[in-house]
Amino acid sequence: MKINVISANKTHANSIRQILMEEHPQRQITLLDGGLELLAEDHGADIPDLIIIDGICPGAEEFRTLEQLNLLQPGLAIVLLCKDPSSEFLINMMHVGIKDVLPLPVAPETLRATVAHIEQKSTLAITNHKHGKTMAFIACKGGSGATFLASNLAYILAAGQSSKVALLDFNLQFGDASLFISDQIPTNTLADVADNIARLDASFLASSMLHVLPNLGVLAAPEDPEHAIEIKPRHIEALLELARTQYDYVILDIGRALNASTVMALDHTDMIFLVLQETLPFIRDAKRLLHALQALGYGKDKIHLIVNRYEKGGEVQLEDVEQTLGIKVFRTIPNSFAAVSASVNQGIPIMKIAQRDPVTKSLQEIAYTMGNTHQPKNDGWLSHLLHH
Repeated sequence: MKINVISANKTHANSIRQILMEEHPQRQITLLDGGLELLAEDHGADIPDLIIIDGICPGAEEFRTLEQLNLLQPGLAIVLLCKDPSSEFLINMMHVGIKDVLPLPVAPETLRATVAHIEQKSTLAITNHKHGKTMAFIACKGGSGATFLASNLAYILAAGQSSKVALLDFNLQFGDASLFISDQIPTNTLADVADNIARLDASFLASSMLHVLPNLGVLAAPEDPEHAIEIKPRHIEALLELARTQYDYVILDIGRALNASTVMALDHTDMIFLVLQETLPFIRDAKRLLHALQALGYGKDKIHLIVNRYEKGGEVQLEDVEQTLGIKVFRTIPNSFAAVSASVNQGIPIMKIAQRDPVTKSLQEIAYTMGNTHQPKNDGWLSHLLHH
């Protein structure tokens, strides 16, 4: 791994190099004496895998530099060492794509663990291990229908074939995904799994789930929003790494919040679905969210737009959405208020109560593109997009 250390303090920089090379002498570490202006320099083809910025807390101008760097080099990892970072500062850093901010003075074991984790993620990306496909649904705005789509797609994937499907409710404070496809009351939630993370294995995960179908398990969000505080990114990471080895499809309902835990979830996701409707407030929030996701290093090849409650001939056209957001619409879900309302109010999957409804058919088409063996009658461009 190539690592650049930017620091105005040569003693600190040498200490960082010594800590990181103590157990990994093969690492290529370059010390750069100066400030964030060094980020703007053209390094040609010699781009590092990781940049460690020591003792420099960026201001507004530097935020833009960091944001631009992340957009140009989405695979580049950045670790910031900063004295007494505030909550607002951490949020700003997350928005420009810096996920690792360590307070000074940093403990050697903390720095080693952080760099080792980045190295591990880089190795996994290169080796491209085969796991279950993971898809995250994010609401661009409240009421978009993201939870409905996530939960019903999970049901259709499980009902349409013998594949194992997991629906994980990562809307940590106000998640209710299980209510959309079941009237059962969960006996365990994500908070219970986090509390017993040392016990986490395939058996414990399966027993913690609400089983809507024999091959569809739902891990509910915490019942009490206060319990969400106890769920840490390391819990999310451990859970997803296990789930991907046990299930063919892992569907995540993320909600709207971008925090350390949800970003960890997105790091382990193959596809991110942004759900919006064709109104100005939805499009405005979608643009903000899309910008934040790209700043975090998620490329347009990973992000897909789903327009829910779509109606032809509306005041806002799909072309307007695509032009404003700079990304093609992946799929439209037609407006079928009566059938969707009946499904939501009864807690019954729409496939069971309205099998011929246009919403059901649209979700079945998406399920087919994910590898479902039961091809819908009207196969189209979406299949060719994912099965070329």
